[in-house]
Amino acid sequence: MTGRAVVTGGAGFIGSHVCRALVDDGWDVVAVDNFDPFYDRRIKEQGLTGLVNRPGFTLLEADIRRREAMERACRGADILVHLAARAGVRPSIVDPLAYASVNVDGTVSALEACRRGGVRRVIFGSSSSVYGDDTPVPFREDAAAVRPVSPYAATKRAGELLCETYRHLYGLRIAMLRFFTVYGPRQRPDLAIHRFTRLLAEGRPIQQFGDGSSERDYTYVDDIVQGVLGAVRWTREAAPACEAFNLGESATVRLDRLIRLIAQALGTTPQIEIHPWQPGDVQRTCADVSRARRHLGYDPKMSIESGIPQFVSWYKAYGYESLPTS
Repeated sequence: MTGRAVVTGGAGFIGSHVCRALVDDGWDVVAVDNFDPFYDRRIKEQGLTGLVNRPGFTLLEADIRRREAMERACRGADILVHLAARAGVRPSIVDPLAYASVNVDGTVSALEACRRGGVRRVIFGSSSSVYGDDTPVPFREDAAAVRPVSPYAATKRAGELLCETYRHLYGLRIAMLRFFTVYGPRQRPDLAIHRFTRLLAEGRPIQQFGDGSSERDYTYVDDIVQGVLGAVRWTREAAPACEAFNLGESATVRLDRLIRLIAQALGTTPQIEIHPWQPGDVQRTCADVSRARRHLGYDPKMSIESGIPQFVSWYKAYGYESLPTS
């Protein structure tokens, strides 16, 4: 069963992959994106190559905070996949007001458009950052998640609480997907794997924050998309509810090992500059994905040993080398 899906942030890294998968699955998709200058819009335009002219796909260039634009996008829709957000821990410390505006006000705007337009099914793109540094690993969705360590994490947790409020008041069916460090083709150039790959390919040193012992649960974008599609099905079948689901690989990779894997795929030796630990970063993330397996049919396949060579192959073919990334 398909229908009409609205995907906010539809031209972004995860969003463009989700839009493509939904169109392939037979959905009519409206992608809403404001092409925020956080990074070069040509990167997003490249991500939409081959999609903008396909039947069933519509691109609406608009800000999610604009009530009339969101209401127009959601009119007659069956589901909202809300992925638009200001992303990144460190930039959120520099500009917390912008993060609160987009991630909190924008989420209220999206949920209000659903309420007014009669959209009963919502997917909310959240983050593993909501767990902070106090949650025991592996992270479980029933953890309190009340001590975020960055403005970005706090805005994502606020978005989850807003979703719960709209479920309570209006009977929506909402899946809140906590993404764990997503990477893969078309990844944003500011994110670690893309940035490290570019620096190593150019023979430049990598800035390593901390002693390399920090660990992340890196998740390949194809596995994330599979989880999103599972959540789309879940919202069709579930009673009115608001549930959080971890989407990760359920495996941790040390930072120093990640750098070695990228260097190995490139056939180079890394030059590393050690810098102090950065505020807002957590020491370790690791997902317990048993709830997503049980309810969404989530079954991540891509190990970091296989995913990094695939990303490097994509980078060599495309990589955004000609585009500014600062």
